[in-house]
Amino acid sequence: MTVQRILTTAGLTGATTSPLGGGTYNSVFCVSAREGEFVLKVSPGDQPGLAYERHLMRTEALFCTLGSKVAPVPEVVYADDTALLATCLPGQPVFGRSDVDRPLLRRQLGQAVRALHEVTGPGFGYPQLGLYETWTEAFFGMFDAVRADAERYGVKLPTADLHRHTKAFDEVRRPALVHFDLWDGNVLADTGLTGLVDGERAFWGDPVAEFVSLALFGSIEDDEDLLRGYGFEFTGSSRLRLAAYQAYLYSIMLVERVPRGSTDEAMESMITGALTRALGVLA
Repeated sequence: MTVQRILTTAGLTGATTSPLGGGTYNSVFCVSAREGEFVLKVSPGDQPGLAYERHLMRTEALFCTLGSKVAPVPEVVYADDTALLATCLPGQPVFGRSDVDRPLLRRQLGQAVRALHEVTGPGFGYPQLGLYETWTEAFFGMFDAVRADAERYGVKLPTADLHRHTKAFDEVRRPALVHFDLWDGNVLADTGLTGLVDGERAFWGDPVAEFVSLALFGSIEDDEDLLRGYGFEFTGSSRLRLAAYQAYLYSIMLVERVPRGSTDEAMESMITGALTRALGVLA
C-alpha cells in the first residue's frame, strides 16, 4: 500500500508528508493533516535482517496501544503488517542535547518506564514470533536466534553458556512490557519528558532488560536519578541477568552491521568492548 493510500485509509485529509530522520530500519515520515500531526512508519519489505526483525509493525502497534494508556507513548491511528500511523508527540530526542534538566528528566523517565513495566503480557518473548511459558525458555531462544544470525552472516560472535545461570532467569515470573530500545534517541523532551518512541523491538520479559539501552555502553547503576524515579534496587541475580541482556543487545548490534552495510570501525570496536565486558560477568 502506498503512503497516500495509507493516509486515505486512516481518514486523514489534506495530508502532506516529509521524511523524518532517525530510522535505522523503517522509512519514517512526518505527516501534517487537517486532523493534526502524525508520524508514519513503513517497513522495508524483504530487506535482509535478523531473525526477530519480522512483523515489527505488529509489535510496535501493540506497544503503542498498551503503553499509551500508562506513559507518554504515541497512540495508534492506523496499523497493518507494513505500516504504522501514530500521533506525533511534542519535544525532541534528547540525544546530544545540553538544554535539558537531565536529573529531572531521568527521574521522570524512571517513573514512566516503571509504569510500562507494570503492564503484564500473556507470555514471554517477542509477541510477533510466538510466546513461551517461561522467561528462561524465551530468552535462551532469543539468544540462540542471534547466534544463528551471526553464523548466517559470517560474524564471529563471542558468547557464553547461559545455562550455567538458569536459576537467575527462573526468578522472572511475570512477563512485563519491555521497550528494549530506550537510548537517548528514542526519548523525547522539551522542558521535561514528553515521549517514548520506536517500540518496535519490544517484548514481554524481564524489566531488568530495559536497563541496557537506558545506559547504552555504560552502567545503569551510575544513573541514580533514573533508579530513584523507578524505585529499583539491584540484587546479585539481577546484575547477572543484566549482563546477559547486555550481551544479547551488543550481539545484535554487531551482527546487524552486516545486513545494514555498516563500516564504522570505531563503533564496531565500542560494541565489541562492551560485549566482552558483559560476557566477563557471565564467565
